[in-house]
Amino acid sequence: MQRKNLTVDRPAHTESAVSPRPTLDAPKPEQRKAAATRRRLGSVAWSALPLLVFVAILALWAAVVELFKIPAYLLPGPVDVIERLVHDAASLWTHTQSTLVVIVVGLVLSIVIGVPLGLLIALSRTAKQLLYPQVIILQLVPKIAVAPLLLVWLGFSINTKIGLVILITFFPLLMASISGFRILDDRLLYLTRSMGASRWQTFWSLRFPAALPVIFSGIKTSATIAITGALVAEFLGSNSGLGYALLRASGAFDTEYMFAILVILTVIGVIVNYLVEAIEWLLTPWQRRSA
Repeated sequence: MQRKNLTVDRPAHTESAVSPRPTLDAPKPEQRKAAATRRRLGSVAWSALPLLVFVAILALWAAVVELFKIPAYLLPGPVDVIERLVHDAASLWTHTQSTLVVIVVGLVLSIVIGVPLGLLIALSRTAKQLLYPQVIILQLVPKIAVAPLLLVWLGFSINTKIGLVILITFFPLLMASISGFRILDDRLLYLTRSMGASRWQTFWSLRFPAALPVIFSGIKTSATIAITGALVAEFLGSNSGLGYALLRASGAFDTEYMFAILVILTVIGVIVNYLVEAIEWLLTPWQRRSA
């Protein structure tokens, strides 16, 4: 009995078992351009958000003063403060220059003293044992209590104000320097030694770059405190500066002038902070690459 070879014809639509998946069309140049425009507008709006909030606060301030009829000697409006800034621009600029000199010189001297001392304490056990306890004791002494002694020793001069700024800003900068120079992993030090690097090469290529972000964090903190130190020094004994002008305006109940001085001090704080950040941006390019 012969077998019959039975063949079954396959349907034509089953010849291709797997049909190709539909591909998404690439975005057109107009769509890419519109998306890039939206991203730019979103970035601009996000950057402008702090300014918008600041304008809203000013508007709320003006509305509260106008709505509740608050007297000018209690709370002047923002327009009155701006007018006072323009009217007394000459005298305010003179006092601002005096305060700026104290802040800048005191902060720079604090950096010059604090960073090398922080390096010495971080790398030398002997220096840490000898100097660190004395620094802690000095920090525990209230600076306001030391200020009259500075007046006795240095007199009513700019040196007294600079000395008080150094005393106030020195400790945060020193602690940041010590932490920064200790932040490096010991395994990296062992690696550089095994490769024959000298101590100077290790310091310049590893330890100092690793410490810079921490040191700049301390500088930002010290820069903010430096403004307070300069004002306190001018409160205690001075015949110029924003602190001196603020004290006289307070005695005369000149609230508009006091608010004008507060605006200037705020602007100084913002400028100093952004200046420190710009210097950090220039000196730490590896931070920009990793961001």
